[in-house]
Amino acid sequence: MSNLTLRAEGLKFESKASDSSFASTITRSASKQTYYTIHLLADRDRVADAYRAYAYFRWVDDQLDQSGITKRERLYFVGRQLTLMERCYRGEWPRRASDEEMMLVQLIRSERGERSGLRSYIHHMMAVMAFDAERRGRLISADELDDYTRNLATAVTEAMHYFIGHRCKSPQDETRYLAVSAAHITHMLRDTLDDIETGYFNIPSEIVEANHVDPRDVESEPYRKWIKDRVGLARVWFKTGRRYLSRVENLRCRIAGFAYTARFESVLSAIESDDYRLRRAYPECKSFMSTLNMGWSATSRALIPQ
Repeated sequence: MSNLTLRAEGLKFESKASDSSFASTITRSASKQTYYTIHLLADRDRVADAYRAYAYFRWVDDQLDQSGITKRERLYFVGRQLTLMERCYRGEWPRRASDEEMMLVQLIRSERGERSGLRSYIHHMMAVMAFDAERRGRLISADELDDYTRNLATAVTEAMHYFIGHRCKSPQDETRYLAVSAAHITHMLRDTLDDIETGYFNIPSEIVEANHVDPRDVESEPYRKWIKDRVGLARVWFKTGRRYLSRVENLRCRIAGFAYTARFESVLSAIESDDYRLRRAYPECKSFMSTLNMGWSATSRALIPQ
């Protein structure tokens, strides 16, 4: 039995999830930018839940990405999380759950309203996790890729509005999810080489089959052309997404949105400068000072109409 399965079944009555430092420590270790965004910009009464929201799905994703586990084990694990979510929404609170799973339980307990952004975040992120658990080791179609991006973009956007400036208005039009959709396109390009090693193929099967290209051959002309097309699409969506963000009423939410997009736009610039050849790693915003510098740039954008 794998470590993943053992952790999923290693249940406890007492939980660290009630301690706000548990989720914040996981968040800080995984993503400095996310940690500081929540710490500095989230609504004060929702900071602890914002850390739980990120930390729980960070944990789920890390479990699914472990090496040496079978597809059956991955599907068992994500199925357990889906069942936990569904039972909690029916008011069937578990008497026992792991520390990490209790973060999800506490999130659902804290939810304000059936149509809240938190509920949308949880459902759409769970769909993202379920798809990752199933797709590892196989090619995906263009439609599956679009659905994947749509789920991720919906989750992140709704979480941002739920945790930052939740009492303020934001546009409810077709541009609402474009900035995060562009970020997800960029994220998948950035992580392509690592994903291939883990067994995830991010290029659609239609491109692979039409051009008779190996999905691992990122240096091939068809693959690089696809990368160029994706970069171009992300650029267009980022531009439209910035206009959306400029119409968001809450300043803190605008700053968070612009900081998030800036992080990924720098990756697009690096890919373009490399003539659409992908690197093993790209510069990241890891230190507190670099996060502050990015925050200052984002603040400037947030104050200027796009």
